[in-house]
Amino acid sequence: MIIIHNTSQVIPLTANPQRGSALGTLNAIEHGAVAIEDGKIIEVGAAAVLLERYPQAEKLDAQGGAVLPGFVDPHTHLVWAGNRAAEFEMRLQGKTYMEIMAAGGGIASTVSETRRVSLDELIAQSHQRALAAFGHGSTTIEAKTGYGLDLDTEFKQLEAIFEMNRLGPYELVPTYMGAHAIPTEFKGDTAGFVDFLVETALPEVKNWWLVKAEGQALPFVDVFCEQGVFDIDQTRRILCEARELGFALKLHADEFVNLGGAALAAELGATSADHLVKTSLDDIRAMADSETVAVSLPGTPFSLAQSEYTPAKQIIAADGYLALATDLNPGTTWNESMQMIQALACRYMKLTPAQALSAATINSAKAVSREAQIGSLTSGKQADLLILSTPDYRDLSYRYGANLVRTVIKRGQVW
Repeated sequence: MIIIHNTSQVIPLTANPQRGSALGTLNAIEHGAVAIEDGKIIEVGAAAVLLERYPQAEKLDAQGGAVLPGFVDPHTHLVWAGNRAAEFEMRLQGKTYMEIMAAGGGIASTVSETRRVSLDELIAQSHQRALAAFGHGSTTIEAKTGYGLDLDTEFKQLEAIFEMNRLGPYELVPTYMGAHAIPTEFKGDTAGFVDFLVETALPEVKNWWLVKAEGQALPFVDVFCEQGVFDIDQTRRILCEARELGFALKLHADEFVNLGGAALAAELGATSADHLVKTSLDDIRAMADSETVAVSLPGTPFSLAQSEYTPAKQIIAADGYLALATDLNPGTTWNESMQMIQALACRYMKLTPAQALSAATINSAKAVSREAQIGSLTSGKQADLLILSTPDYRDLSYRYGANLVRTVIKRGQVW
């Protein structure tokens, strides 16, 4: 057993996700302590009480730092090869994201490089990003495919996610995103590619996963529902087939145009709808009437120098679930830090530091269907914790550009 003590504050949050105005409920314990055994949280409470109750426990000195749950990053494109710094320069010269895609750049560029490299090289590049995210406090990270767009490379990405989970110390949540873009093989034939996804890819991914990852839940399935990619009817068809096959659903929606993807996500019972920059109030209300989590990715409009962000205040006012994620990817926001995401959410979406922290932990755990296991310091949950180098959790949002995580604990192991 380990007891974390000599804290400035312990931030347990709540056992369950926080909807609407409840977002930001921290239940802070000044100078609290956390008892951990066999990779689980045993008890959270006053330090004097826990130290007396468990006198034989090993002591871990927090050195006056704040203690809080590990961050959960519920939307990343972690597994890719290559670099697109040249496109960043193109954007600075006035090219839009969609113009770069139309010119053969964007996702297609990363697809080409990811197809080219070996599995070992793909793992090596992606593992370094995952370690950086872990070092900044992300103990659980969703990871999408979608830089293959053919079955061989999509399987290579899934294999990389599977093998990286063995490497750790981080924990990855897999998502199959064959519907990330239209590959060159189907240029001008989006309908044909949708047929391929529905009739061939989804069944083969399911069969591959059941053999490779026996006993593990199927990956999520995600679709980029956006003008110039997959329209609302095509998205519905792909997601309905995925649901019929037993996959849980996610959805890229309303990043550039309000096509109604958020309402579709709610209708289909998707676990989350992500981006949501252009989402209408009607779509926000539809999500708020469901269990679908609205996942905001403030790093993306920030990196694109855009003025619009997810309408977080409207989501909260509608009594919806709001979570935060990095959207880590090579094209629009290469950022592994959920600390930076909280800082952006406070500045551009006007969240409080408490709301941003809740959105990056217990609510983001719900966005990957792990809220029963992680996301809060609750007895019986997995012991995923952070010890900060600062005594005040608010510094995570107040400060930016520095890593304020001193110690990461994953499944009770200190890193």
